[in-house]
Amino acid sequence: MFFTPEKRDQHLLPHDPFKGLMIPRPIGWISTINTKGNANLAPYSFFNGFFSWPNILGFSSEARKDSLVFAEQTREFTWNIATWDLKEQMNLSSEALDAGNSEFEYAGLTPEPGKIVKAPRVLESPASLECKVTQIIKLTDLNGIETSGTVVFGQVVGVHIDQRVIADGQVDATKLKPLARCGYNEYTVIKDTFIMERPASAGSPFGGRPDSTT
Repeated sequence: MFFTPEKRDQHLLPHDPFKGLMIPRPIGWISTINTKGNANLAPYSFFNGFFSWPNILGFSSEARKDSLVFAEQTREFTWNIATWDLKEQMNLSSEALDAGNSEFEYAGLTPEPGKIVKAPRVLESPASLECKVTQIIKLTDLNGIETSGTVVFGQVVGVHIDQRVIADGQVDATKLKPLARCGYNEYTVIKDTFIMERPASAGSPFGGRPDSTT
C-alpha cells in the first residue's frame, strides 16, 4: 500500500502505522522537579540518545506536560531505565494525576536525590542519568508552522549504574532487561542479544569520546 500522511483514511488502518513502524522505541522514564520543589515522573516513548560525546539524549513531549514545563523551569532532568521488573510501576507513572500528587508515591517508587541535579532519580531503577538541559526545540512542519511537540535535549552530567548489571566491563542488556515500546499498547523486553562486528570503515564502536583507549 501507499498513502500520504495527510490522508490517513487511504490506508484503512484503525491506528496510525507510523507508531507501529517506529519500533522498538526505548522508554524515556523522565523525572523532573520544578522551582517549588515538586517532583514529576513520566514515561516517554519518543526518546533516544542522540550523540555519544558529550552524551546527549532527548525526549519529545507532544503537549505541554509537567516534564516539559519543569525542565524549562530548572533546566535539568533525570532519565531512569524502565525494566521488566519495573514495568507495572512505569505504567502507573503515566497516569495523569491531579496537581500536587506524586507519581513516585502513586507508583510505589522511591525518589532519590541526585548527586548533581535536583531532579530525583528512581532509586529502584538499576541505571539513571542525571542531565542538564542543552536545548529545547519547538517542532515545526514543512511549512514552518509550529506543532504541539517539543523536544528537550540534555547532556549527561552524572551516571548511576547498579554493579549487578555490569559484565566484563560493559553494561549487560540481558541483566538489565530494559523495556521498549512497540506499536501501540505493545511492549517488548530485551532478554537476549547477538554479536555483529561492524565494518572497519564504520569507525570505533565506542563513539567519539576523546579519551577512549579501548
